[in-house]
Amino acid sequence: MTIRTESLFSRPLVPLANEEDAEVTCGVAFPRIAAVGGTAHVVHVIEKAGGAPDKAGVEQREEVAEELFDVARRAAEAAAIELETDLRFDTDVGDAILDAAVEADASAIVFTPRGGRSWWDLFSGDVRDRLVRKSDRPVVVLPGDGVELDGGTATEPTDVTDGET
Repeated sequence: MTIRTESLFSRPLVPLANEEDAEVTCGVAFPRIAAVGGTAHVVHVIEKAGGAPDKAGVEQREEVAEELFDVARRAAEAAAIELETDLRFDTDVGDAILDAAVEADASAIVFTPRGGRSWWDLFSGDVRDRLVRKSDRPVVVLPGDGVELDGGTATEPTDVTDGET
């Protein structure tokens, strides 16, 4: 078994669920990534229905994904970091995120709590279990407090010198 000694923020995979999530997550994660000279790898998973009709058309969902990636691109430019984007289609969101982390050789999976409810409540137990219990790399939940929804941050992280908070 190889033990990683690099920062969790050197090559994190950052899953993005929606536009507000992209603004908040990029707003708190990207300064940490910049502090260690890292590269962000963002992923959005379009959940397929697995044989049943999908909730929305593929083109419509791809347009939403491109809007999320545009938010991430603007935040990456502001933080002066490199960014890679990844759009996936899968019947299992958790598996798709874990697969993306492996393929990107991510140093960690990094996200913020989502929406008005706890992040844990938004994902089914299956997705939560996959990310937390099945990941072969660290899973980091960053506080989303202090992030303005224009992609900026109201307060910068207090200590990001080594990228570990």
